[in-house]
Amino acid sequence: MTATTVPAADRRVLARPRHRATPVQALLVLAIIAAAVIAAFPLAWMILTSLKTPQETMQVPPVWLPASPNLDAYAQVSDVVSLGRSFWNSAIIALTTTAAIIVTSLMAGYAFAKYEFRYKEALFGLLIATMFLPPIVTLIPLYRITGYLGLNASLAGVVVPNLANAFGIFLMRQFIKGVPDELIEAARVDGASELRVLFQIVAPAVMPAIAALVLFAFVYHWNSYLWPLTVLQGNAEQYPIVISLSRLLSYNRGAMNTGLVMAGATLAVLPPVLLFVILQRFFVDSVVASGVKG
Repeated sequence: MTATTVPAADRRVLARPRHRATPVQALLVLAIIAAAVIAAFPLAWMILTSLKTPQETMQVPPVWLPASPNLDAYAQVSDVVSLGRSFWNSAIIALTTTAAIIVTSLMAGYAFAKYEFRYKEALFGLLIATMFLPPIVTLIPLYRITGYLGLNASLAGVVVPNLANAFGIFLMRQFIKGVPDELIEAARVDGASELRVLFQIVAPAVMPAIAALVLFAFVYHWNSYLWPLTVLQGNAEQYPIVISLSRLLSYNRGAMNTGLVMAGATLAVLPPVLLFVILQRFFVDSVVASGVKG
């Protein structure tokens, strides 16, 4: 098609100059890039250090890139800590706790969002108030309760006090409030039970919020240190990976084994990172949805 055959309106569109970023937009992009680099630097440094030789980890000024990357540190980690057992313990704690939090948060959030009962607002306010309590405040009471139940020095003692979460209930309640009442009433008219309404109608409608809660809960309980250390009482066979890695710090003598510590930390951080990559789209959708509602 020649220029003479292109309509005048189309020629004006084609000739229109491309949009150029304003100085403010350019500064904003630079700020985002700088923030991303700062946030990613510790992770990149950890991975690069795990590939260095012991001599390179001790050099001053520091060596940024390993001359000959190797995986020797990763092979030595299992010699210092029971890597497979520790990962298994962490998986049990994180997966069981996350699944329980999703179920209890959905059920309680649904009740607070769609049911009317006496003292509803007072109970919800009390629930929100518990979110402001520092974990250290509840450490001793929870420890005494698990002791009365005979759950100390076991993974059950780590999991049971965390089967419900106030933030999860609050998050589910806020999103479930946006589910149309007509949709729920239609399911009830068709004979669906309340559990079926919750898990087949409401839950799919708030899937971005569920994915975000899965990410928050899994990462928090995978990285939890103080509570498992308190409950397990030196039972090394039940230690999760985060506590087991503390042995690498004591094993580190004169920075000669810094690469070993970094290798262990890299292995420990892989599951949360992979989960974030998988759920990233749902996580972004939940943030956007909450921003639109707010």
